[in-house]
Amino acid sequence: MKTFSRLFNRQAFVGLAIGLGALGAAAQDFRVGFVNTDRIFREANLAKSAQTKLEQEFSRREKEIQGLATQLKTASEKFEREAPTLPEAQRTARQRQLVEQDRDFQRKQREFQEDLNLRKNEELQTVLERANRVIKQVAEAEKYDLVIQEAVYIHPRHDITDKVLSGLNSAR
Repeated sequence: MKTFSRLFNRQAFVGLAIGLGALGAAAQDFRVGFVNTDRIFREANLAKSAQTKLEQEFSRREKEIQGLATQLKTASEKFEREAPTLPEAQRTARQRQLVEQDRDFQRKQREFQEDLNLRKNEELQTVLERANRVIKQVAEAEKYDLVIQEAVYIHPRHDITDKVLSGLNSAR
C-alpha cells in the first residue's frame, strides 16, 4: 500500500509539474494591462470639463449655503452677547428662532450635498463609460487578454493609462 501511495504521489507531482510548465508557456502569451481610474478622473479632459460643469451648476447654491452659515453665526454671536440682558420670554423666543434657523441651514446643506453627490456620480459614470470604450479599443488593438482597473500593485510596464488618456482626450 505504501508503494502505491508513493507511486501515486510521484505521478501526481509529475502531472502537476507538466501542467504548470504548460501554463507557464501559455502565460508568456497572456497580455495584461492596467488602467489607473483615479488618474482618468483627474487628468482626462472629459473629467475636467465635467468638474467645471459641476462647479458652475452648483456655485450659486454653494454661495447661498455659505451666506446662511454666516447669517447663523452672526445671529448666534449676537444672541450670546445679548442673552444675559434679555428678559426670559425674549431669550427663549430668540433661542427657538436660532434653533429653527440652524435646522433650516442643516437641511439645506444636506440637500445641497446630496444633489451635488448625485450629479457628480452621474458625470463620473459618463466619464467611466467613455473610458471603458477606449480601454476596450486599446485592448483589442494591442491584443490584451485582460485589463484591470484595481490592483494592490502593478508593474509600470503593464500600465496603459497614458494610452487610454490619449484616446479619451483625442475622442469627441
